[in-house]
Amino acid sequence: MNLTVVGIAIGAFVAFMSFQFGLWGFLISLLFMAIGALLGRAAEGKLDLRSVMDALSGRRSSS
Repeated sequence: MNLTVVGIAIGAFVAFMSFQFGLWGFLISLLFMAIGALLGRAAEGKLDLRSVMDALSGRRSSS
């Protein structure tokens, strides 16, 4: 699937959520999309969740 098509689909979903459920639906859908993207990258092995949690808690820097 082309990245342009994926971008259009995500934009359409976010627009639908904002029209249907207002601002809170828009913000919640963005939150769930971000969580889904992080979990998808972790499942593919492209993201180490332990290092992300360490960086967020201040134990380790991201660089």
